[in-house]
Amino acid sequence: MTAYAKNVLVDAEWAKAHIKDPNVRFVEVDVDTAAYDEGHIPGAVAWNWTSQLSDGIRRDIVSREDLSKLLSESGIASETTIVLYGDNNNWFAAWAYWQLKLFGVEDVKILDGGRKLWLAQGLPTSTDVPSYSATGIDLPLVDLSHRAFRQEVLDHINRDGAALVDVRSPGEYSGELLAPAALPQEGAQRAGHVPGAANIPWATAVREDGTFKDADELRELYAAKGITPDKDIIAYCRIGERSSHTWFVLHELLGFDRVRNYDGSWTEYGSLVGVPIEKAVPALVS
Repeated sequence: MTAYAKNVLVDAEWAKAHIKDPNVRFVEVDVDTAAYDEGHIPGAVAWNWTSQLSDGIRRDIVSREDLSKLLSESGIASETTIVLYGDNNNWFAAWAYWQLKLFGVEDVKILDGGRKLWLAQGLPTSTDVPSYSATGIDLPLVDLSHRAFRQEVLDHINRDGAALVDVRSPGEYSGELLAPAALPQEGAQRAGHVPGAANIPWATAVREDGTFKDADELRELYAAKGITPDKDIIAYCRIGERSSHTWFVLHELLGFDRVRNYDGSWTEYGSLVGVPIEKAVPALVS
């Protein structure tokens, strides 16, 4: 079994042993922002993806100043090991991880299996909300090398050595309407996918218990759709949260050098004027 490229995961046993470690800060980032209140790893803080990890005015990731403030108020200093975890197979934990990497945070890991595995194993939880002294940490300027923008996506279409990965569900990828609202998928004006994009749903990278598949399984999963380490890869989904999970798998676990996350994703691309899309063609009824 091939090892992961980077030491960026911790298991539940390690996490349990470091619950009271003052140099470790557990951070829960859930899709369901109320889940934390029902019970969390003792001492963990909660980050709300809707308000603390995004800028709703600019429809953008959090600013350097606001992220620095969030880390400081969470009791995180430059020497603190950050361990992220969350519900739904860690997808928003991975989004937080990706953003921290944009701002140069080095010592950050993900709890393999996330909230799902922790609760399934009956490990300690608490409903107490901790309070930590502010650290005054000040993050460096953003490094955009892990982030893709719409023009770069357009430049990727049909370019030799480039690959696009649509990590949404097959129904979203094909352009089918979503129940129950029967509105175009993802809140965009059009349904479908970027031309030439391979569809590899993000959750296929994890096992039933929420842990990541081993490196050999992951490499095989992506290679089957032409996603190999020699390519310049851009991943996208709806708003960039599921594709950050795939970015984590490809860049951090497998060590692919050229992987970027297009966080504008289908919400942006599907509403652009004059750009190409592909979608399934309905079968004719005879």
